[in-house]
Amino acid sequence: MNKTEYTVRQAQELLPFLLAQMPDSSRSRVKELLAHNVYVDGRRTSQFNFPLQPGMRVSIDRPRGRDRLRPRELDIVFEDQHLLVVNKHEGLLSYSRHPADKTVITVLNQYLEATHQRCHAHVVHRLDRDTSGLMLVSKSKEVSRKLEEDWKGLVFDRRYVAVAWGRLDPPRGEVRSWFTDGEYCVLSSPVDNGGKLAVTHYEVRQTSRRYSLVELKLDTGRRNQIRVHLRDLQHPVVHDPMYGYKDDLSPVNRLCLHAFRLCFTHPVTGRRHRFETPIPSQFLKLMEL
Repeated sequence: MNKTEYTVRQAQELLPFLLAQMPDSSRSRVKELLAHNVYVDGRRTSQFNFPLQPGMRVSIDRPRGRDRLRPRELDIVFEDQHLLVVNKHEGLLSYSRHPADKTVITVLNQYLEATHQRCHAHVVHRLDRDTSGLMLVSKSKEVSRKLEEDWKGLVFDRRYVAVAWGRLDPPRGEVRSWFTDGEYCVLSSPVDNGGKLAVTHYEVRQTSRRYSLVELKLDTGRRNQIRVHLRDLQHPVVHDPMYGYKDDLSPVNRLCLHAFRLCFTHPVTGRRHRFETPIPSQFLKLMEL
């Protein structure tokens, strides 16, 4: 980071002060810095109308080098010469066969090209477009192959958190069913009908009057597995347009499903890595209702 410090000369709010100090930067760029990189008297501050007083010190950490080229559609949590761990934002496809679609792969390939890395991003596992959270991406076909051949042996803990409608009873358990592909969505059967077995473990972490915050761990990795199984329990994921309630009156405008934990043994170095991201603030606000 490149740190710049300013002294406040007169009382004013923080955002106008920053705009005055950086006349060559756009308003959106200044707001982006304010979200994560501004400190007032040594304390990080993101409040745009923070009241500054004469004598206060305002410092800005400006990203430099590779940090400046990092994409906005996802957060790069970890990177080495073999792998990337990213926190995907909701609304971004993991992968698409159509080159024109913006995906995790196209975004990362632009980053790799901009940082002069002679490699390409390869999907190892996927998240639904509207699911956010941690994804593992390789930088070579060889590393992808190693992960695919021993996925269950290398990835030793992967968990999600969801906000579901109502209160689950019992508050912990296992859902087991067989999945087949329907014309528009995944179909689930409680008995073996020749489909693919799907197993989900769940535990309620918190409840409110309307919702449950649920932690989920998968024994299998079927398409839409968590969304289908919570529907099977008659407690669908909040704001799920395919498997949820048609008249979803929740005050959020996103699917409430997030991959918050990813733990794996590095397929090249053999080191064990553990990553977690915070539960999205929108989920926690629902738990107050």
